[in-house]
Amino acid sequence: MSDTPDRFFIRRRTVLAAVLLGVAQPALAARREPVVTILGDSITAGLGLPAAQALPAQLQAALLRRGAPARVRGAGVSGDTTADGLARLDFSVQPDTAVCVVALGGNDLLQGLEPGVVRANLTAIVRRLRARRIDVVLAGVRAPPVVGAGYARAFDAVFPAVARRQRVALYPDLLSGVPPSLRQADGLHPSAAGVKVIAAGLAPLVARALATSGRRPPR
Repeated sequence: MSDTPDRFFIRRRTVLAAVLLGVAQPALAARREPVVTILGDSITAGLGLPAAQALPAQLQAALLRRGAPARVRGAGVSGDTTADGLARLDFSVQPDTAVCVVALGGNDLLQGLEPGVVRANLTAIVRRLRARRIDVVLAGVRAPPVVGAGYARAFDAVFPAVARRQRVALYPDLLSGVPPSLRQADGLHPSAAGVKVIAAGLAPLVARALATSGRRPPR
């Protein structure tokens, strides 16, 4: 028995809806991927490297390998201090961010800024992010001995103190495991291979933060 016109159009709409749903599902899945923002300086911005080899892309790849897919957004600005990061925080870290990796402090160190000021800036950054229900992974910086033992001790103590007081995850040293052989000619910025080391180190902490993001009350 042949279909009536009404049945024909109903069947056609059903098939069309199924096709459209099948096309839309991958796009919807992509949109549901949580966003990780890296608030940092030239190291996280990938100075001297193409975008595909910079930290945002490499961290995204490392998270995917761990079964924690996310869209990693770079918000690194060369030369930024913790004060600069605090000043542009609300603009740079968009509202859809689930986890923010805060990787600032290297330029404060290069400028010899007072560790107490660095601590106050980082504390303000973390508190503001947490108030927005954005989880934080804080990446530290280690001072070289040449800056003086007293200053180095005070500076190195800033990051664990902020992480402990604000109860956020800490990656103690962003350049841990990145020897001179994995750095660019300036001896500071990581090479593409060095960036992979950083991404692999950060990925477990970021994946853990993603798994619990939004569950903790703001501070």
